[in-house]
Amino acid sequence: MSAAALPRRRTASAVASLFGLAAALTAGVWLGTNDAEARRGETPPLPPPRPTHSAEVPLQFDDAQLDPIDWTDLPGWAEDDHAAAFAAFRISCGPIVRGDAAADPRPIRRALVPPCRRALAVRLRGGDAARHFFEDHFRPLAITRLGESAGFLTGYYEPIVDGSRFASPTFKVPLHRRPPDLVAPGQKPGQPFPNRGQALRITLDGERVPYWDRGEIEDGALGGRHLELAWLKDPAELLTIQIQGSARVRLEDGTLLRVNYDGHNGYPYTPVGRVLIERGHIPREEMSMARIRDWMLANPEEANDVRRQNRSYVFFRVTGLNDEREPAGAQGVPLTAGRSIAVDRIHVYGTPFFIWADLPITGPRSADPFRRTMIAQDTGSAIVGPARADLYFGAGDEAGRIAGRIRQAGRFALLVPREIDPVAVGARMPLPLARPAPEPEKPAVKRRPGRGEPRAVRRHRGR
Repeated sequence: MSAAALPRRRTASAVASLFGLAAALTAGVWLGTNDAEARRGETPPLPPPRPTHSAEVPLQFDDAQLDPIDWTDLPGWAEDDHAAAFAAFRISCGPIVRGDAAADPRPIRRALVPPCRRALAVRLRGGDAARHFFEDHFRPLAITRLGESAGFLTGYYEPIVDGSRFASPTFKVPLHRRPPDLVAPGQKPGQPFPNRGQALRITLDGERVPYWDRGEIEDGALGGRHLELAWLKDPAELLTIQIQGSARVRLEDGTLLRVNYDGHNGYPYTPVGRVLIERGHIPREEMSMARIRDWMLANPEEANDVRRQNRSYVFFRVTGLNDEREPAGAQGVPLTAGRSIAVDRIHVYGTPFFIWADLPITGPRSADPFRRTMIAQDTGSAIVGPARADLYFGAGDEAGRIAGRIRQAGRFALLVPREIDPVAVGARMPLPLARPAPEPEKPAVKRRPGRGEPRAVRRHRGR
């Protein structure tokens, strides 16, 4: 019997099993080693890994499991504002249609082209038409990390802070542009600076060495190089901007300076919230960006040490003056508050997700239903995993208060273009290799005592 003839739920289960096994193989959770090889300290040679998102296996994500579901399985799908979701998706479609397919050969990227062309060609009237657009062009697949039942959500926003073009006793914290001696190995000309991975500096002798960390930069390692885009009031504001990745700096003459992420110093991000919890300064259940900022303002000396536990340091570029539009995400398109998400780079920009969770939006202890189609338009160094998203809430203090409260589990449905058939894909997913059979134990070879050895020694060596 063909897979298409099976009942939907059985087919979904079989496909999900194949997805899960293939993801486990890709993630390396099953690498068999027989006893003899273990004794020699060796491992058997492995076949070359299948590339993620190969043409044959377009839905292969490391450490992920997928399960085909129906639109009716998505809580709140029919009640969502589909017109708003369609508008955000349409913004992503320009780069997808105009972009160079060779630059991103992943099958999902290619499969997004037909629905994007359709989205750019039509002007839908009302939410029902937008809902039918998604249902006609996509299939929902529940996606989680392998072995887990839900993903994880956080929030981010664009801070609006006061600043100055010149240093003063009030504005004494520099907001730096990317230094010219900062390089990322493997970065090609014209590519944006990566948001994770190694970064180096080139010395006067041409040697490449690790870049200055946060403590060294705060102590003046970049001083005198005229890298300051603006000056801020306190280090807590700078840290907030670096975590969020963009900001609007309100200058003394009323000009609004827009800055966006432009590079990092190559050190992994260490959450300062985790440091504060471990040191007993803020209870885990009270943790938020607002609490972090308040604590740092009240404890400036100890805050210096806490900040420096996060050796990562972010640099910026000016993206405009007096620009009231939303900031651009990593895809290069303006974000949409309440519809844009930052995701792991394993996902393709422009991919729609349906996310449902109960979130503290109206208050710190509320559990407000959140059921929305969100569009992948950004990424971040801390956003890792197949079911992991940072929800963009907009600009300003209120958006910051909401974003700072979001640290909840959530469920994800990946909306896959209909050009990709998950049942057919599941039938082609690679299965794990069979576990190598252990070699039979060889009997120990008894050694006869040497001629002339004392009997006691001969008995000992013969054991």
